[in-house]
Amino acid sequence: MERIATLARLELTPDETARFAQQLTAILAYADQVQQVDTSAVAAPPAPADSRMRDDAPVPSLDRNVILEQAPAADQTAGLFKVPRVIGS
Repeated sequence: MERIATLARLELTPDETARFAQQLTAILAYADQVQQVDTSAVAAPPAPADSRMRDDAPVPSLDRNVILEQAPAADQTAGLFKVPRVIGS
């Protein structure tokens, strides 16, 4: 719980740490219980008649090298974009 609090930049009292640890344990136990339910006999619901979803069709993506050449800051040899630091700033 202390690691999660640190990552979330929360300052917890010892009482809050103990209480949240118990609550998180209960949530994870319930999630595990839900995952144990046998859903193999459950059919997927039909799509609505007025479905506004398009068919999923693969399309060619943009060429990585062309995009990296146009990026204001990029490491083309690594194939990565450089972005401003946001964590710990």
